[in-house]
Amino acid sequence: MSKITSSTLLKFKQEGKKFTSLTAYDASFAGAFDSEGIDVLLVGDSMGMVLQGHDDTLPVTIDDIAYHTRCVRRGIKRALLIADMPFMSYATPEQAMTNATTLMQAGANMVKVEGGHWLLDTVTKLTERGIPVCAHLGLTPQSVHVFGGFKVQGRDADNAQRILNEAKALEAAGAQLLVVECIPVALAKTITEALTIPVIGIGAGADTDGQILVMHDVLGISSGYIPRFSKNYLAQTGEIRSAIRAYIEEVDKGIFPSSEHTFS
Repeated sequence: MSKITSSTLLKFKQEGKKFTSLTAYDASFAGAFDSEGIDVLLVGDSMGMVLQGHDDTLPVTIDDIAYHTRCVRRGIKRALLIADMPFMSYATPEQAMTNATTLMQAGANMVKVEGGHWLLDTVTKLTERGIPVCAHLGLTPQSVHVFGGFKVQGRDADNAQRILNEAKALEAAGAQLLVVECIPVALAKTITEALTIPVIGIGAGADTDGQILVMHDVLGISSGYIPRFSKNYLAQTGEIRSAIRAYIEEVDKGIFPSSEHTFS
């Protein structure tokens, strides 16, 4: 199978073909996800919670992400590999350049950053220098203490308009992908239709171009609880590879996410 690139995902969007994404942190799981047809793998700072046992993503370092990016890279042949820029690793464009270079050299095809208008200069500088960027809006976990917890974003008109404006501005600055997390279905649909670049949703309804979930949630092994926007596919199928195939099939057919996994 041919490798997935940002151009592939753009073609999927133009053709109306849904695509799937998962987090991955090691070569074995990454290889399994890749061979079953997952299009995008994310070395997420979610590892702070699901691997390291923290309450949030803030303790994760650039060295943590780089290590796991190298591991995942060795396990995949087809999927596009995105690496998260962790908390305070891109506070300035110069810092972002240094740390993004580390992740690209570790094997990432793209880096992901959380934030809106304040990141425009950084996104432009990264893309001008050959580092593709995936932006992230809505519930941005690195801002959990600003939000006062893991809360749905964009429910009121002003904040919804702000998120839409930021999405358009990030695309104009050069972002090649956008993740929207925990925002109302209607807002996610508006953003997806307004942008040329592909939009990946998590807790954002079925109208986005692609979906992403945390692998530990899909396999039902997250400590604590599985978020409302996720689904335990292992409980449904009883076997890991079958669980991944079921996830891909349900996204492709528009079965997942259903109303029970989204916010109005």
